[in-house]
Amino acid sequence: MPWKETCAMNERLEFVADCLGEEWTMSQLCRDYDVSRKTGYKWLKRFLSEGRPGLQELSRARHNQPRAVSGEIEEAVLEARAAHPFWGPRKLRVWLGRRQPATQWPCASTIGEILKRHGLTVPRKRKRHATPQAKPMAECRKANQVWCADFKGWFRTGDGARCTPLTITDGHTRFILRCQAMGAKTGLERVRPLFEATFREFGLPEAIRTDNGTPFASTGLEGLSRLSVWWIRLGIRPDRIRPGKPQDNGRHERMHRTLKQETAAPPKRNLRAQQKAFDRFRPEFNHERPHEALDYETPASLYAPSPRPFPRRLPEFCAYPDEWRTRKVKTAGRIKWGGREICVSQALVGERIGLEPLGQGRWLLHFGPMPVGVFDERKWIIESLNGKRRGRR
Repeated sequence: MPWKETCAMNERLEFVADCLGEEWTMSQLCRDYDVSRKTGYKWLKRFLSEGRPGLQELSRARHNQPRAVSGEIEEAVLEARAAHPFWGPRKLRVWLGRRQPATQWPCASTIGEILKRHGLTVPRKRKRHATPQAKPMAECRKANQVWCADFKGWFRTGDGARCTPLTITDGHTRFILRCQAMGAKTGLERVRPLFEATFREFGLPEAIRTDNGTPFASTGLEGLSRLSVWWIRLGIRPDRIRPGKPQDNGRHERMHRTLKQETAAPPKRNLRAQQKAFDRFRPEFNHERPHEALDYETPASLYAPSPRPFPRRLPEFCAYPDEWRTRKVKTAGRIKWGGREICVSQALVGERIGLEPLGQGRWLLHFGPMPVGVFDERKWIIESLNGKRRGRR
């Protein structure tokens, strides 16, 4: 025998019909239909006043919402999102609060619901992330202690030209110091003037963190390049990430993602137009965009130029200790030792290096304050500090 199917409306109609039949008391009917007397009287009253429609389920939402977001607030949120289409609810709330501090803005979750209701958000697929590592930038605790520099992945503009942006940021405050659209040529002769202009404007940092590509590094002794040798002469320590570990410069890489969203999706029609997009993005990122890692402060509110100015003339290193030997690196990166020549590094051509005696025919090579390798005159080889050998008999 099949089960008897029914619905709430039929049950209520039967209940009302039994009530109007006056064969049972209200208490008996409520026990039979398993409802409270209050509910039974409610359904009877609504049927007598409205008929069958009165037995339909009504919305239980409140008739008034004293804390509901007003139309003016919602419109302001939508305008802010239109001005900053890649900002999330938290950044929008902080930005609106700074522009209109007297207004009581809704919480970030409510702003997120407003954006979702208007179709302005796209749900992202959840990703599993590795455990974060504090070591790579742990030493960066103040402005100008570590700058980060890199080339954002190249792309082609509308006219087919190759665009390779050079970006420089302050590692502590995330302040963008330079964002320059470059073409296919990114060698020393193109990059050094850009760093020089940045040094003149913001002073000198203590260190610059880069990857291991050119012109920041080379395959020579200790990865020295002509650019990094120039930095050392200026008193700047080259700080390179581990090979194949871009997460060591994660703050800078995260900025690159925002840069691409805001300025290169899609790319502009040519390099000139692309540079104008970079120039519009940089002040907005520095002065307007709240940064979650900075407790929603802007980079410009925390950054100040370095107290170390860019010198007019390249400073000379202090003299090496008297017990050391000194040699000037000549053409092809060689030094002369005992009437013979051995290759040190082409990046050091024209520079003077110091050799600290270690005993048993071994010498520690220094370029200014930086040790760069170990020279073994018995084997006639130069070992880098990571154990690789250079030189020949």
